[in-house]
Amino acid sequence: MSQRPPARLQITTAAPDPALLDLPWHVPLEDWPAETLAALPRGISRHIVRFARLSGRVIAVKEIGETVAYREYELLRQLSRIDVPSVDPIGVITGRTAPDGEPLEAVLITEHLSFSLPYRALFSQSLRPDTATRLIDALAVLMVRLHLIGFYWGDVSLSNTLFRRDAETFAAYLVDAETGDLHDRLTDGQRAYDLEVARVNIIGELMDLQAGDFLEEEVDAVAIGAMLVERYSELWTALTDAESFTLGERWRFQARIQRLNDLGFDVGELDITTDVDGTTVSIQPKVVDAGHHSRRLMRLTGLDVQENQARRLLNDLDAFRAATDRQNEDESFVAHDWLTGIFEPAVRAVPRELRLKLEPAQVFHELLDHRWYLSQQQGRDVPMTEAAQSYVRDILPYRPDEQAILGVSAADLHEDADVVPAPRRD
Repeated sequence: MSQRPPARLQITTAAPDPALLDLPWHVPLEDWPAETLAALPRGISRHIVRFARLSGRVIAVKEIGETVAYREYELLRQLSRIDVPSVDPIGVITGRTAPDGEPLEAVLITEHLSFSLPYRALFSQSLRPDTATRLIDALAVLMVRLHLIGFYWGDVSLSNTLFRRDAETFAAYLVDAETGDLHDRLTDGQRAYDLEVARVNIIGELMDLQAGDFLEEEVDAVAIGAMLVERYSELWTALTDAESFTLGERWRFQARIQRLNDLGFDVGELDITTDVDGTTVSIQPKVVDAGHHSRRLMRLTGLDVQENQARRLLNDLDAFRAATDRQNEDESFVAHDWLTGIFEPAVRAVPRELRLKLEPAQVFHELLDHRWYLSQQQGRDVPMTEAAQSYVRDILPYRPDEQAILGVSAADLHEDADVVPAPRRD
């Protein structure tokens, strides 16, 4: 029996973990043993991808050419440094050989994004009919954010994106950057090409879902593809277009900033110019940064959540402030009392065995929805503790685990979709 030759691995990583050496790098990725794998639902990929357990976390391993692996690794590191929604790179491993001495492809290792799912796994669940629209909205926001920082994607699609629940919407994360490129600034042609690739890919992906009975036939895939272009263009215009007004309308400075804040963006820098006679002023945002509400919630409470989750939690905080007649108190003191007296007890009401279902902020958002529904149904103001008991008993146990769906395929989820209780209410 031949001995496996000693591996001459080259591991490039910014976060060294000795446990990397324990994984079977001498085995082709498609043949990795089941005991090594975490059976998370996988999206469609042109490469072989496997999820594996490593030091108490889950990593994604993708076999890919060495040059492309290093290039994608560096691109993901750059995106991570500037806080763009994308998967975090762990490293690249080259020098792999099979026991018979046959060279194996290099691998790119990224960290699995907890509570995220590929679009096919989302459609395998019993979701609301407008799921496709909400995914398109999330992808449009991601594309705008990427284009604002000069990132050209090159292969935009639902397959190259992961989605996490964000209150009643989704947040999109770039998961595949191998065709991407980072520039100081994108041309209109580069942005238009990215949009056209996205439109065509999305139409094809939705038609594929229809062919597999994951999406109703009456859904217009072509119209949804066109919707991405429309949503992207609306947001891009709102964030980048110049606006002119007379000197007597200076209030429009703050109005423009407030509109951008409402969209979830902060204005880091404005370009302000006047005409020759000084009667007209033009303003154009030069630096915009997503995450207005999440940063405010982080500052007040320390909670690190998605943007629309933050918006919902801040609304509840504001309602708490009004209900306790504390509008004139320091906001940070009120926020502390809301966190310790409202948010944390509600989240702790979830039993430990159900905590992999959803992120705590998403649980709280759904608790608010459930409480509203019960109050409407019963004609009274249902206390949060009572709503939490009802939600934990009647709703949460039937939700799929979204932190890590181990051992469950997308097809299995699709077959079990009819056991999901009544849909969530707006």
